[in-house]
Amino acid sequence: MIATVIESAPRRASGSLFGLAYGDALGKPTEFLTVTEIVRRYGPTGPRELTGDPALVTDDTQMALAVAWALHDAPAFTPEAVEPLLRRRFLDWAVSPDNNRAPGMTCLRACAELDRGTRWQDATVADSKGCGANMRVTPVGLLDADLDTLAGLAQLQAGLTHGHPTGLAASELTAYAVRLLRDGAALPELPGLLTDRAHAQRTVYRGDWLGDLWQRSGDPTPAEFMARGWDDCLRVLGRLDAALARPDDGGDPCRLTGEGWIAEEALATALLCALRHPDDPVGALARGATTAGDSDSIAALAGAFVGAAHGMSAWPADWSMRIEYADQLSALAAPLD
Repeated sequence: MIATVIESAPRRASGSLFGLAYGDALGKPTEFLTVTEIVRRYGPTGPRELTGDPALVTDDTQMALAVAWALHDAPAFTPEAVEPLLRRRFLDWAVSPDNNRAPGMTCLRACAELDRGTRWQDATVADSKGCGANMRVTPVGLLDADLDTLAGLAQLQAGLTHGHPTGLAASELTAYAVRLLRDGAALPELPGLLTDRAHAQRTVYRGDWLGDLWQRSGDPTPAEFMARGWDDCLRVLGRLDAALARPDDGGDPCRLTGEGWIAEEALATALLCALRHPDDPVGALARGATTAGDSDSIAALAGAFVGAAHGMSAWPADWSMRIEYADQLSALAAPLD
């Protein structure tokens, strides 16, 4: 009798969502430390073990869950169906007693306006392109939706709090990166594919999703509004290409692609961490957490990328029982695997 070995499915959605949470948890205690302080505490390879029971995450994972639940509950992926659900989930997060993880001020300011019933285009912080726009967008990239819908959803969820065009563009690119990896693209292909997408979308304004948001910017046309955002992303992708052309010196990736407090830098620096450690998923998280910048957001996005590339097998088996919100992550990922 010939034995047949059936390879298990990679479970890419689970790998990505759990990877985001794992990176967030590893970066949580290092976010406001210098690299010297991180190395002194964890050694030269940075934090590689979850700590705590459960291992706690930050607002990055909490808000990613808010986006994921809104999408889960949506009867259709249209702006009319999704915007009220995102608003409700963001407001629930804003008043939750668990919202005590140094949440971003932009998100809190926008949520305060949303809670008053303000139109989201007026409630958003129009000049903010902080990484809160894309730290939470991973669930969009895991959907089985066409690319126009993916782009609209990514920009809408960003726009509710971060109205700057770079926040919109970087969120779309982050979701697109997750989609590409979920669909089997190799990590090294991403910089070129994202650059092509940025050029193709440079003057596309998704008015059906964004309404009149562009009018708060002072830009003369919607196309020029979006071009500012995509140009910021193209510049940082150029810095990513330059960084990858050099040998890895093992140092802080923020020196090359930025500290990650703003959306386009969070994307690029997380990609740099993932691309420096494509076959060492925990190493990619540790590299993101060993940074002078927004360590939890960088490590979270690196985890989302590497997890989408490798699936759930990327991560130590016992971590899924030790991470905060494990039940929600499992419930949301399972239908997408």
